[in-house]
Amino acid sequence: MRYELYYWPGIQGRGEYVRLALEDSGADYADVARSDRGMAAMMKMMAARSGTPPFAPPFLKAGQLVIGHTANILLYLGSRHGLAPKSEAGRLSVHQLQLTVTDLVLEIHDTHHPLGPSLYYEDQRGPAKRRTEEFWKERVPKYLGYFELLVKNNGGSYLTGRRVTYADLSLFQIVEGLRYAFPNRMKAFEREIPGLVDLHDRVAIRPNIKAYLLSDRRIAFNEDGIFRHYKALDI
Repeated sequence: MRYELYYWPGIQGRGEYVRLALEDSGADYADVARSDRGMAAMMKMMAARSGTPPFAPPFLKAGQLVIGHTANILLYLGSRHGLAPKSEAGRLSVHQLQLTVTDLVLEIHDTHHPLGPSLYYEDQRGPAKRRTEEFWKERVPKYLGYFELLVKNNGGSYLTGRRVTYADLSLFQIVEGLRYAFPNRMKAFEREIPGLVDLHDRVAIRPNIKAYLLSDRRIAFNEDGIFRHYKALDI
């Protein structure tokens, strides 16, 4: 099957977690909105007046299925491409971890847009500074400390043990993104999460991921995505 991934062109965003799973598994897919007339096709699907059209990207077309929301898409892909445990309990456990990643992604976004996405960062510099300070003091240790503990307790190379899952690929992206958005803060914090740093490094050298990171399919981080580097927030 050739999958069709629908997400905004020009940013990694939430679609990147799906791309990493597709790339690692070697799946055949089209990043539709990056092609000619792809944006029009994406908007048309969201504007459909029958059935259950997707509310927002990312969504994935798999045959006749249209699956929305990052964690939901990964739940579907994981069991079909060896990126999730075979047991129901295992699949739900990894899905739970991905939902926690989803919560973290929202909090990362809100460091630079604490008053909402309708305002520019320049319109909320003060609140963004305060939110960022709280994020690094309270939220980063809580989230990343939790994932660090899982790696340690499960005695393996990854979150759930010796086999990689899509949640591990997503944590790779979290580490990459925080390094881009907050290089100074992240450098200082990484000594607290050696297991996650090792996990990141193991994912980075997986053959398909390594090839993807070197390709033009990997969109560069920029100040339009979730991870944004503002010098004033990285002091």
